[in-house]
This record gives sequence, C-alpha cells and structure tokens, in this order.
Amino acid sequence: MEKQPAPPFEGVTDTGEKISLEQFRGKWVILYFYPRDNTPGCTAEALDFRNAAEDFAKHNAVILGVSPDPINRHQKFKQKYQLPFVLISDEDHSIAERYGVWKEKKLYGKVFPGIERSTFIIDPDGNIVAAFRKVKVKGHVQTVLETLQQLQQQTQN
Repeated sequence: MEKQPAPPFEGVTDTGEKISLEQFRGKWVILYFYPRDNTPGCTAEALDFRNAAEDFAKHNAVILGVSPDPINRHQKFKQKYQLPFVLISDEDHSIAERYGVWKEKKLYGKVFPGIERSTFIIDPDGNIVAAFRKVKVKGHVQTVLETLQQLQQQTQN
C-alpha cells in the first residue's frame, strides 16, 4: 500500500477526555474500527488486541478502538474485559466517515448504516501504511502485529 496521510480526528475517550491523532505523533498507531461493544465478534477482537497489547507496546505502538457506542457503554466494556487501551466514542460517526468505514450494511434483508470492521496502521509521521478492510476476527490481530513488525523492519533498512 502506498503511504497516505491519515485523516486527522478528534474524539472523546472512554474516560471522557478529548483525544486526537496528533497526540500520537512519534508512535505507531493501530486504529481499529468495530461495530459495537459486547457483541461476539467485537468482544473477540477486543480480547485479541488485549492479549497482544504488550507485544504492540514493545513495538512503540498504541492501540485505539473506535465504535459509535457512547462513553458509558465503552466504560462498561473496558472494565468487563480489562482492556488496556483507549476506546473512542464516535457517536456521530465522523471519524468512521473520514476513514471510509461507515458503510451500508445488510443483515437479515435489512439495510442500515454501520461500521465496516477495519484496522489501520499509522506510522510515527502520521501516514497510513497498512489498511485492513472487511476484517474477519480470527487471526486478524496476529496479522496486524506481523505487518507492523515488517513495516518497522523496512523503515530500519
């Protein structure tokens, strides 16, 4: 994938604090979008990121999870599963729209707008260097970690 500037964003975290992509300049960012807290696929993905959080930290990477859930739902989800990373509330889906992951979805014949499960790796200079769209949860986090390691090796060479 060709490098492209990551769309800047501001949001509100699970603690009610404002957050922006700019705060993470100098670090690698794993920005993952998921449909909803406490659903089977989203919980599995969050647990996979939780279990790999130390490995990402060793590679100077922060994990940021984004969904349209309100702050209070994020707080409960984070506490229930002891998630060691920030969850961002994107109730107006402005961040999801900037990243092109707010899509028309179909379920049981109904069409509705929602998040297309996606993950982006953003380098320390603020560029998207890898994008995973229409993510299948099983094995995804390991793939993201391996991709991060490869990207970092390439930038060192």
